[in-house]
Amino acid sequence: MKMPRNIETYCPYCKKHSEHEVERVKKKKASELKWGQRRFRRATSGYGGFPRPKPEGREKPTKRVALRYRCKKCKKAHQKTCFRAKKFELSE
Repeated sequence: MKMPRNIETYCPYCKKHSEHEVERVKKKKASELKWGQRRFRRATSGYGGFPRPKPEGREKPTKRVALRYRCKKCKKAHQKTCFRAKKFELSE
């Protein structure tokens, strides 16, 4: 799927339609201090194997695409719900 880098869409902060810049959201590094990560480290440390079974079967054919829309007037960003796509590309 190809999508333009700049689109006219609704801004919830300005409360009207305006020009927005589109960018793909990258996954940030998980915090080592979160409870789930601390529990995972405790389970994998020392003797014993991986705490969960490895996922069986093939990889999913589509990936979720998260986009951030930044308003060119108020410079605030918002996200809409993710959608699935096999290929995603931001065109000029």
